[in-house]
Amino acid sequence: MDQELLGALSVITEEEQRILNGRDNIDQKIYTEKKELIVDCDKLLERGKLIQVRPHTRFIRFPKHRHNYVEVIYMCQGTTTHIIDGNQVVLEEGDLLFLNQNAEQEILPAKETDIAVNFIILPEFFNMAFAMMGEEDNALKEFLVGTLCRKNELASYLYFHVSKILPIQNLIENMVWTIFYDMANKRSCNQITMGLLLLQLLNYMDKMETGSIRFDTELVGTVLNYIEEHYKSGSLTELAEMMKYDVYWLSREIKKRTGKTYKELLQNKRMSQAAYLLTSSAVPVTDIIESVGYDNTSYFYRKFRERYGMSPKEYRERNRGE
Repeated sequence: MDQELLGALSVITEEEQRILNGRDNIDQKIYTEKKELIVDCDKLLERGKLIQVRPHTRFIRFPKHRHNYVEVIYMCQGTTTHIIDGNQVVLEEGDLLFLNQNAEQEILPAKETDIAVNFIILPEFFNMAFAMMGEEDNALKEFLVGTLCRKNELASYLYFHVSKILPIQNLIENMVWTIFYDMANKRSCNQITMGLLLLQLLNYMDKMETGSIRFDTELVGTVLNYIEEHYKSGSLTELAEMMKYDVYWLSREIKKRTGKTYKELLQNKRMSQAAYLLTSSAVPVTDIIESVGYDNTSYFYRKFRERYGMSPKEYRERNRGE
């Protein structure tokens, strides 16, 4: 991280100074006016803003709490230890943690050299990012949908080990910089940057941990990445050989862990790619059909109409018109 920015984030805050002077608990009034410790976005966000960043409060244990907003934590330097819904998560430098509004979190004391930033984000901030992610089915998008819809049954957190992924680090630092220094046009810039960040994270699902037992992230991440890269000609047999699993076992596990068969996941990817090409290019429909992996035109037309309720030509005309 840029040393000037890291230095600014490292400055002892008034709250931290009171702790260093002997205060033995957090000042709850900074975070909420209610008895129950649900950190309130109205206390941390200026009126009309959808996103803000603040350095994580060090030197003291932050007791169990929830948020009425989405929190994203980025570890700039050092480590912090979080207990989330009973699971211990140790964030190391460069790690990224997404928490939805259902997560119950406790944070152990951090040292002066442990620098983390908290993004305070209202769900509507993600609307542009969600639109940029397309229609692929995956854990990250499902978490985002759950966040926007406030569903309780989805993962309460997503934890990404992405310290070595330079594009992701650059995008996060850019967001911190523009918000912390209150740069012009930061809302539009950061909504687009968040979309780019989520698109990058889709490529690194194998580096994700989640607060839900519904996903074996290593297996599911590998399957989704394979489909993303080989949707035109990939096969379940080839994938099973690559992963060194029995093809029938892998087929059952994919269905059990994602709720969809391999064929359904592949079909979703092919259709979303076809829809993208229809609206972003002038490539003839017949060429698009071939490029996404179909050799039966009639079958493609039938499946496309089932999914989108119209023909590819109508889809292209309608979306271009909009």
